[in-house]
Order: sequence, then C-alpha cells, then structure tokens
Amino acid sequence: MPKPRTTTFAITAGDPNGIGPEVALKTATASQPPGRRIVLVGHRAVWERTAEALHIPLPPQVETLQEAMPPVSTWDPDMAPTPRHAPGHLRSDAAKAAYSYILAATAAAQNQLVAGIITTPINKEGFQLAGIHEPGHTELLARLTGTRRYAMMLFGRQIRVVLATRHLPLRDVPDALTTDAIVDAVSMLARALPWMGLKRARIGVCALNPHAGDGGALGSEEKTVIIPAVRHCQRKGWNVTGPIPADAIFHQHLAGHFDAVVAMYHDQGLAPMKMLSFDDGINLTLGLPIIRTSPDHGTAYDIAGQGLANPASTLAALHWAARLATRPNPWAQSPSTPAI
Repeated sequence: MPKPRTTTFAITAGDPNGIGPEVALKTATASQPPGRRIVLVGHRAVWERTAEALHIPLPPQVETLQEAMPPVSTWDPDMAPTPRHAPGHLRSDAAKAAYSYILAATAAAQNQLVAGIITTPINKEGFQLAGIHEPGHTELLARLTGTRRYAMMLFGRQIRVVLATRHLPLRDVPDALTTDAIVDAVSMLARALPWMGLKRARIGVCALNPHAGDGGALGSEEKTVIIPAVRHCQRKGWNVTGPIPADAIFHQHLAGHFDAVVAMYHDQGLAPMKMLSFDDGINLTLGLPIIRTSPDHGTAYDIAGQGLANPASTLAALHWAARLATRPNPWAQSPSTPAI
C-alpha cells in the first residue's frame, strides 16, 4: 500500500481568553486520517493551560514548520507578549496575541509550509481596543494576501450562504447594497461551488424587501439594484435566479433547487444557516490565494475556561480545509514570501 500524502494544517488559538484554545486542542487531538498533521499556533503557555484544564496530553512544541513534524504539535511564533490568563474577559493583550497568531499562520500558508489555516474566534471589540484597524479575520486576511475581492461563505450540511453586505447596522444596508456587490457575491459562488464539488453551481439571489418588493409597493431595491445584478450575471453565463423572497428562498434551497443562496445582509443569511447548523457551521473565505476556514461561532466568553465548548464546528472546518486542499484553489496565485 502506498503511504498517504502528509498534509499539514495550522489552527490558530484565537482570543486566548475565549474558547478558541479549547476547541482547537480538542479538534487537533480528535481522531484524524492517516498522514494529516496539525500545528496549533499560539503561545506555549496558552496551550499548557488549556491541556491541563482539559486533562489532555500537551502536544510537543516545534521551533519551525518543517517536514519532520509529529502528527500534532504547538508552534509559538513569539510575535507578541504572552497575554494575561483571564478566561471570559475582554483584554487588549489577548487581542494582540490573537492578531499575531493570524499573521504567523497566514505567512506559513503563503510560504506553503501549511496547506491551509483554520482560525478560531477573535473578539472584534478586542481588536478595536488593541488599536487593530481590521474589524475581523476576513478583512485582515484580505490585506495580508493582497486580496481586493473577497466574500464570506457560511455553510453547513444542508445550507450554503454568501453575504452581499457584511457587518452593517440594518438601517445602512439599503444604501450599501449595490449591483456590483451582488455581482461580486455571485461571481465568487460561481467559482467556489465547483471547488466544493457542486459542478452545476445553481445560485439563488434573495430579495431585500418582503414579497420581493411587491412590484415597488414595498421597496424599490429589487427593481433598481437586484434585478439588474441578476440579469448581468445571467449574461455572464452563471446559473443564477432571483430575486426570490427571503421567506421562500431557503425552503427552495433545502428542497434542492439551489446549491447556494446570496443573502442581502448578515442576519438574512445567518439566521437560517445557524438554525440548521449552529453546532457545525463553517465559514470559508472566498477569494483568497490560501485556504482559510473557521468555525461559525464567537469567543463564547460565558463558557471560556470551563471545558464546555463544542469543537464540532472547528473539526468540520478542519475537514473541509483538508478536502479543499486536494483540489485546485480557483484563486491561487504564485506563492509570496512575506517576512514575519
């Protein structure tokens, strides 16, 4: 029998005061396929405390990412001071540490030292407190990889959603919603779905207003923004339909009419996604030259440090990163070698 090909994936600790270290360590020490290697990126002290609290053997530490690595190891990039141990508390030093983990893991992926990265949760308020300008992982990874067009894809076993707008107050959504934003989201899905094994790439576009605007009686965005975007996408040859009212499109998606849905705003897409896949939902960043997945949950400060966190979403994110790594990334570029 031939030996399985070894593939290494990096899992970041996220905010050390959240559940990130716990779900990362639980995922890494779960049963894995032969040949898969996992490196946990974060301060050694963070992994020591987590392993002790969970009564899990502490994986060995590696100084560099190289071929001769154990199945599971920890890597301390030593790019930020070790944060104070304060489970469940928002602290700027923890945010700075989480930021450094992302920088190190991203550089490792760009240098092809790992096949992909799985990022556990950071706290957006913590980033602001630490003076970090990017609001979250998606925007930070886009900057680090020089990516101008990108999208968040949230999915579970039954549902796949891409957002046309992301983290905005609801009152700002209509003004932020543009034809170009919808076209970009459809374009990303048209490339991502075949990467995921869905060759037909059937895309449904959600309406913004109730009843898809009822011909303009309940809003004009369908006529002025969404329909022109859908028609443009159809002329491009993409398999896209819409706008379809939000109270119908997700039922149609589950019935098999679409492979994915473009939602107009955050909760329009995330509410049905989390209803169906709260424990095992995954976030895949589209448009990056590297593979990045993450669990679809937050830092859960309320249960941090208590050993109660469910690693199912992180484990699913790892499995999907490994699956995608066996197929050509539609946004792959020539690798760069950034200094860190």
